[in-house]
Amino acid sequence: MNNAEVVNEAIRNRRSIFTGIFSGEKVDNAIIERMLQNANWAPTHKLTEPWRFVVFEGDGLKKLAKFQSELYKTRAESNGNFNEATFDKLAAKPLECSHIIAIGMKRHSVVPEVEEICSTACAVQNMLLTASAYGIGCYWSTGGITFYEEAKPFFGLEEEDKLLGFLFIGTMKSDKWPEGKRKGIEDKVRWVR
Repeated sequence: MNNAEVVNEAIRNRRSIFTGIFSGEKVDNAIIERMLQNANWAPTHKLTEPWRFVVFEGDGLKKLAKFQSELYKTRAESNGNFNEATFDKLAAKPLECSHIIAIGMKRHSVVPEVEEICSTACAVQNMLLTASAYGIGCYWSTGGITFYEEAKPFFGLEEEDKLLGFLFIGTMKSDKWPEGKRKGIEDKVRWVR
């Protein structure tokens, strides 16, 4: 298989694999390191390299679970809309993972913010493709506390930075890789000739 075919297959075989089919077995840190190294090769205007990652594993997952569930509770109780099921989910979901990577975007004023967000998203796509290549379950979530301003310091981010979500990572229970589903490109592309 030539390089173009390898890339085409890697892109078309990437899947979001959710925690419900994680086995609980730990992913080798060497794979996590490779994901992070590949993320570092994303396109970046003016070489700002805006991506920032915090990797949680082992007891770190417990710290993340406690932080996000307590932050949710504090906010929700002050607004009068606390939901016990949401609290429980935020406290439990990280413990289903081998690793969680918090995705941050460090703001640089030399380029428009949208370019920094897009660049960080490209870094995440590199991690998703790497995880798929190793047969590792992985998905990007922007739920929970992602858009809470007061969460930023926990992840080493400043006011002008963005928390863009979390990669949930785990070993799959089965070696059966899910089939992909996409509509054709006909309604999504317009050629101007």
